[in-house]
Amino acid sequence: MTRKGWLLFIAMSVIWGIPYLFIKIALLELNPGIIVFVRVGIATLVLIPIAIYQGVLRPLRKRWLMIVGLACVQIVGPFLLISFGEQHITSSLTSLLIATDPILVALLALRFDPGERVTGIRSIGLLIGIVGVAVLLGFDVGGDGQKLFGAAMVLLAALGYATSALLIKRPAISSLPSLGVVSSMCLTATIVLLPLAILQRPNKIPDVEVVASLIVLGLICTALAYLIFFALIAEVGASRGTVITYVNPAVAVFLGITLLGEPLNVAIIIGFLLILLGSWLSTGGAIPLNSLRRTRQQRHTSVETDVNLSETSHQKLQ
Repeated sequence: MTRKGWLLFIAMSVIWGIPYLFIKIALLELNPGIIVFVRVGIATLVLIPIAIYQGVLRPLRKRWLMIVGLACVQIVGPFLLISFGEQHITSSLTSLLIATDPILVALLALRFDPGERVTGIRSIGLLIGIVGVAVLLGFDVGGDGQKLFGAAMVLLAALGYATSALLIKRPAISSLPSLGVVSSMCLTATIVLLPLAILQRPNKIPDVEVVASLIVLGLICTALAYLIFFALIAEVGASRGTVITYVNPAVAVFLGITLLGEPLNVAIIIGFLLILLGSWLSTGGAIPLNSLRRTRQQRHTSVETDVNLSETSHQKLQ
């Protein structure tokens, strides 16, 4: 990848690895409804003006009903479920369960998307990922009812992300400008969440660290994250860009352990590795290798071309 590609990749890996930490901090004083409302509200204030300036909202007028549905499945549901779930489980465990998104996509594809249906090594990856989830739920969560409830909510959030991934693939959505779709979803989510935010409004102004967490969640983890993600995909392509899925859980676990004092045990390590391996295999598993081979071939071709040009120039000089 180019230097710009690597910088964008590192930025996205960090930005989408830190929300779980700041959600945990915000939950110290605020209810999930107000946290998500403020988060998407801030993102809306940033993204909508940019979308209007670039003229990417007009093509969405005839698809507004689909945008509303997608906003509920992609943003409203998952964001709320993650925040509610983190009331009962650690930010580290939350990030690991969200990392099952590719595995859930593969599971849904068995029924709803023949084009994404897993076979061969992808089936093995699916089973490995499921075992990883079982390890986390069986050994890290154990028989704690509150933790199981929180983990179930986070898995439902991951299911929402997986469902939206299959929906976004459809031509009716994929043909629309990405920035227009995302900014419209954030605006829709803000409107949908307004009644809940009013009901859950705080009785006093939150502490500085909570307010700062909300700003980070809205400005960096949502608005800036989507803008950088679009730039990353444009720079390195969709296949390489989605590799952040395998990196940001590690960032979240590291922050949870070092800053929040969350425990690190054998179950978390084994579950983490199994989920990442399962996610990688269930989505093909050969993308990084193929990319490496293509890069080597391109370099080899480039060297051969330079040699041939050099020889031709030398012959002309003679």
